[in-house]
This record gives sequence, C-alpha cells and structure tokens, in this order.
Amino acid sequence: MSDSSGFQSVYLDFLPAELTSKYANFSEGVCKPGYASALMTAIFPRFSKPAPMFLDDSFRKWARIREFVPPFGIKGQDNLIKAILSVTKEYRLTPALDSLNCRRCIIVGNGGVLANKSLGSRIDDYDIVVRLNSAPVKGFEKDVGSKTTLRITYPEGAMQRPEQYERDSLFVLAGFKWQDFKWLKYIVYKERVSASDGFWKSVATRVPKEPPEIRILNPYFIQEAAFTLIGLPFNNGLMGRGNIPTLGSVAVTMALHGCDEVAVAGFGYDMSTPNAPLHYYETVRMAAIKESWTHNIQREKEFLRKLVKARVITDLTSGI
Repeated sequence: MSDSSGFQSVYLDFLPAELTSKYANFSEGVCKPGYASALMTAIFPRFSKPAPMFLDDSFRKWARIREFVPPFGIKGQDNLIKAILSVTKEYRLTPALDSLNCRRCIIVGNGGVLANKSLGSRIDDYDIVVRLNSAPVKGFEKDVGSKTTLRITYPEGAMQRPEQYERDSLFVLAGFKWQDFKWLKYIVYKERVSASDGFWKSVATRVPKEPPEIRILNPYFIQEAAFTLIGLPFNNGLMGRGNIPTLGSVAVTMALHGCDEVAVAGFGYDMSTPNAPLHYYETVRMAAIKESWTHNIQREKEFLRKLVKARVITDLTSGI
C-alpha cells in the first residue's frame, strides 16, 4: 500500500459527460440518486467497492479490516466487538432512513466559520445530520440546526454530561485504539469505566443511550481516508506520526459510501486570521491551534478541497 496513493494526484473540475447528462434535469434541492458515489468512481475507480457504515455480525469475514489493528482495522478486537454487538443487535440506520430511495447527508464540523451564518434551517433539511464529538447543539440552533442523526465520537471526545445528548440520535463509536472498544463495552453493559485504561484525558463514564441506539463505525473508513484518499504515511498499518485522519475526514468518507449526496459545514481552519474563533461554541481563537502529531491538516484540506472542486461534496460555509 503506497504512502501517497490515489486521490492526492487526481484533480477534476468538470463532470464526465455521461454524468452531466444523467443529472442535468434534476432541480435544485432534489436528491440525486447515486450522485456522490458516481462522481467518486469517475475520479477514483477503486472507490466503487461497497462498505457498510457500521460493523455487524459478519465483521470477522471482512478482509479489508481484519488484517489491521486499530484505528485501521479490528485485529485483536474480535471478542470485545462480538460482546458489544451481542447486546446492541442493531447494525444499520433507522428503518425510516434505510427505506429512503435517496439520502442527502451533511457532516457538521465544529469550526468557527459556522458562527453567525444562520445555516440552521438548511442543515436541518438534510436527511442525515452527522455531528462530531461533543459539539453542542442547544443554544446554537440558528447557526448549526437542531437535528442530529449520528454523533460520531471516541471516548475522549464524547460528551461527559448525560443531559447534553440528543434524544433521537444514534451514538457511533470511532475506534482509534483498543481501549476505545473496551470503553464501549463498559458503556453498553453499564459497567464502571476505569480511568486507568490508557485514555489521554478524562472520558465519559455514562452515555444515556440504550444498546440498540449504539453503533460501531466501520474502521475501513479510517483506513480508506488515511491511505487511499488523503495519502497519509502507511507506517506498516500502525498508528504513527501524521497518519491519523481527523474525524471529520473519516465521516466524509463514510458519507461518500452511504449517502447519495454529501455536504459539509463548519470545516476548515483559516490560519491567516489568528483572532477568528476556533470553534463556533467557544471563545478560543485560531491562534491557539497547534499542528497535531497525529494529523496532517494541510493534506486533509487539499483532499477536501478537491472533493468540493469536483462537486462531489458541497461546502455550505466555504471554509475549506
């Protein structure tokens, strides 16, 4: 597997003729079936392989994740995952969403670019609204909407106060290390969470969701985002310096597989304006951001910009 494979070398600023013809008669706002995957396949033919959003009972048969340890696979986690799935018993979206012929999805980032844009109603118009980590909704509805379908997170990023959780959303674990799966088992079985289990900061000890409302994100999306689409260092398939994609890029990758149309809002950091707000929900400024040893923010931004340029995704806040 190459360190610089795939999408990094591709640049497309036009629709292929057959796709232009196929989607030419769709009105603004009408969902276009298969649009995102059709464009991705045109840009990057290897993308066409299916990938389910969440792990189910067949997870051990899926070779693409069996060979890798977290965050890029499930090697060594079989017993933990089996124990979790035996209680959650749900592996898809909701019946209503699964029955849609066409799904429009938006991933709402946490960036300060969302502030004072009044995009709440536009965000709520999407069929699936994905939020990341502990980004709040209450009090910010005008700018970020009030609807949450999926909240994707990991132990250190999860909301720590039960009253912060939305009632109707699904809780989705993105497992970046083996401790994350162990933590989810504690949560599902309502066991006491041990703070000494190798977490790098305090973690939630309770998630107010019943087991059928809990999912495990397919780690293939972490793998694909890192090595195939963004082109981060492979590092023998192990977590290493600069090869972990951000949760936002992982969520976009998931949506490209599971949604017909994909949009983002609240993505992008403008390092040229140090006094701009870093996040829409706090007063910390852009100057406080430091390049993480695990992420390559610039490379991710290039990847997302190419998706926007190729009209694979729509950026509501023009922050990328």
